[in-house]
Amino acid sequence: MMSFYSGVLLPFGFASPEGASDSGIVGGKEAKPHSRPYMASLQVGKDHTCGGILIRQDFVLTSAHCKHAGMTVVLGAHNISRQEASQQRMEVAEFIPHPQYTGEYDYDVMLLKLKRVAVLNKYVRPIELLKKGGRIRAHLRCTVVGWGRTGEDLPASKVLKEATEQTQFDFECKNIWQQYFNGTQMICTKFDRKKGGVCQVRSNGGSSRHGGAASERLLSPCRETPADRCSATTSFGG
Repeated sequence: MMSFYSGVLLPFGFASPEGASDSGIVGGKEAKPHSRPYMASLQVGKDHTCGGILIRQDFVLTSAHCKHAGMTVVLGAHNISRQEASQQRMEVAEFIPHPQYTGEYDYDVMLLKLKRVAVLNKYVRPIELLKKGGRIRAHLRCTVVGWGRTGEDLPASKVLKEATEQTQFDFECKNIWQQYFNGTQMICTKFDRKKGGVCQVRSNGGSSRHGGAASERLLSPCRETPADRCSATTSFGG
C-alpha cells in the first residue's frame, strides 16, 4: 500500500434494491500473494461465500447477511483452490451480528468469534481499523480486495484480487441510491471501467447470500451507474 493512509474497502457487505446480492472484483489485478494478511475467506464446504477481515487474533469482521451455521474461516490464503501451507482453517464459535440488523440494508455487519486464536505471522495479521469518531472523506483512494466473481457468468476468482476506487460525497451517493443509501452507516465508491472495481451480483431468490446455489447476474453498478454502495466498515493501513 501507499505510505499515506489509504482506505481498504472489503467487498463483503454489498446490497441492492433489486434483491439479495454478492460482489466481485471485475478488472483490477491479482494481489501480490500474502500482501493482505488480514484477509479471510469464509467458506461453506469448499465454496467461498464471503470475505472478511481479521481484526483480532480471535475475531473476524464480515457482513451479517453472510451468516451460515456450517461456515469455516480460512486465514493466510492467496489461492483458495489450494491447500497452501500458509493457511489456517478456523471454526466459528459464535456469530455476533449487529443488534439492529434486521435482514435489510442497514447495520449489515457481523463479528465472528473464532474457536481458537490465529497464529500471527507474515501470512496472518490483524488490520488496523479506523479509530472511533474518524471520518472517511470524499475522493479518498481505496483499495478493494476479494475473491469474488470476475465478470458476468464467471466463477469466483481463486486468487485474491484488488482494484482501486474512489469514495464519493454523500449527496452523490444519495442521488444514485436514493432511499437505499444512509450516509451515517454507508459509503459509496466510484467504479472505474478501465481500472476495474467492485461489481454486484444478484441472486434470484437470495440463496447465494447464505452459500447456496442460485442463478446470478451482474447488476448495474458495473454497467450503468457510477457508484457502488457498501457498508461503512472500512479499515486503514499505512
